[in-house]
Amino acid sequence: MAKRLLVTYALWALGGPVGLHHVYLGRDSHALLWMLTLGGFGVGWLWEFWRLPGWVARANASQEPQPRGPEPPALSPVRFFGQVLVGVYFGLAALIGLSSLAGFYLLALPLAVGLGVHVVSSVGDQTSDLGRTLAAAFLTSPVFYGRALAVLPVSLTASMTAQQCRHYKPCRGPRQTLRARLYHLGLAYLAFTAPLAYCAFCNTAATARYTADTISAVLGWLRVFPSLGSFLEQLLLLPYRAWRLLTEGAGFGAGSFQEWEKVYEFVQSFQSERQQLAYKVLGLRDGAPMEEIHKSYRELVKLWHPDHNRHRAEEAERRFIEVQAAYESLVQPRKAKPA
Repeated sequence: MAKRLLVTYALWALGGPVGLHHVYLGRDSHALLWMLTLGGFGVGWLWEFWRLPGWVARANASQEPQPRGPEPPALSPVRFFGQVLVGVYFGLAALIGLSSLAGFYLLALPLAVGLGVHVVSSVGDQTSDLGRTLAAAFLTSPVFYGRALAVLPVSLTASMTAQQCRHYKPCRGPRQTLRARLYHLGLAYLAFTAPLAYCAFCNTAATARYTADTISAVLGWLRVFPSLGSFLEQLLLLPYRAWRLLTEGAGFGAGSFQEWEKVYEFVQSFQSERQQLAYKVLGLRDGAPMEEIHKSYRELVKLWHPDHNRHRAEEAERRFIEVQAAYESLVQPRKAKPA
């Protein structure tokens, strides 16, 4: 049956973040990726708006095998970045859901990262060697045994291996029925979400602790970008606030809720600690009014501007950046508050 562009755009708009349009076009690997990442974390879903006509035309093309040369597909930086990002994402999901297993860093973590990389490798008309991708992940993981940040080097190694082994997908026989395709997609989705759901409701304390540790690491990296860090903090608190609105006064999930409230308190304490440091950098007391913040900022910017401190340029540049970051971290939350 010929695929229609209008139907594709309608499915993209209504169910794009869960890959409905990819299911319609027969792009099951892409559909699975979108189901597990909510449309490539939202960015991929919006970006593909311009690519839908080409995918519809490809889906409506002749089913005759397309002649392929021996050359591998062209190297794609976007695909490589996606492989690394999704590999890290799968690794963090495994860290939250499966870290209590014996030998987690030797088995479950590299397996999760390798599968995440391979899902991205299989999007479209190309794929990679799953065995070699997993082998690279399993060989790298012991080097960073016991470290939560091991997901990044493992994902990088697996992604580089997948890029080296990329090739076009072989021609297949008759396409599976829609029921069979949905069955396989459902199994893959359950395999990813079941450990997370189990830990969230049955091992809540450990899940909350690992979530807090992950948030701590991410927010620590973003100390030099106050606006981005503040935005991310508010984004991380959205699920908590939505859950509180739904359960407040109903008594539903009270035990689990207490554990997740600790994560909320941690993020809040992180915000308070950062504000205290910002006041200290600007030489102000806690809770100083906005007029004093502006005044101190202008004075310190003039004092530590690199152009006025060429004899101590390195120290001046560091202090200048600290002052700007402190000022922005204090001003940004106040702008967000309603008048």
